[in-house]
Amino acid sequence: MSNFDRAAFDRYAETYDAALARGLAVSGESREFYAKGRVEWLAHCLSKMSVKSRRVMDFGCGTGASTPWLLRLNDDCCVVGVEASVQSVKTARKTHGSARAQFFLAQDYDPAGDIDLVFCNGVFHHIPPKDRAAIVKYIFRALCTGGWFAFWENNPWNPGTRYVMHLIPFDDDAIPLSCIEAVRLLRTSGFEVVRTDFRFYFPRALRWLRRLEHRLLRLPLGAQYQVLCRKP
Repeated sequence: MSNFDRAAFDRYAETYDAALARGLAVSGESREFYAKGRVEWLAHCLSKMSVKSRRVMDFGCGTGASTPWLLRLNDDCCVVGVEASVQSVKTARKTHGSARAQFFLAQDYDPAGDIDLVFCNGVFHHIPPKDRAAIVKYIFRALCTGGWFAFWENNPWNPGTRYVMHLIPFDDDAIPLSCIEAVRLLRTSGFEVVRTDFRFYFPRALRWLRRLEHRLLRLPLGAQYQVLCRKP
């Protein structure tokens, strides 16, 4: 694995939720709203292709906020959380650990090609550009043949996203990457890109417009985007 190191997140492990909540307050929504929305959209995309994933990795899982939603993908699925921050892993184990959810330090997890689906949200803007390809290769090795990678990132073309990241202290080191950069990175690393969708266009104050979002998936102005790709 590369020099990817989120040890700086150790000092935020206990206050991560509060810091993120302060930033997201601008949108009027909670962290749970976005965590649920990301996984529900992923589930929708996989369902359309009749894909069922039993072994799911949450790469860069942080304190495990996505775990409850990922466990709902299937009744019999399990989640493997992988994270570089020691304190974040400890918090995730304490809060979300179970027979179906286990959490590991990235340096202690050896990719074995047995993962059906990797979910990753908001991690790559913390990885130096020179190290990103190595991290994608790590994820590629973790997946079985035909496995899926749901790559979620903040959209730097959305001014609201830029503003929220400015408010969050642990995003001080962020180097955002556009969907074009993400697709290029994933394809270069061997993935087949199946679709790219933009989500979360409207804050809570304009929630009555959210029924239009399914028509805006290709408009590159949503707060986040998902690149869904497959390991051949």
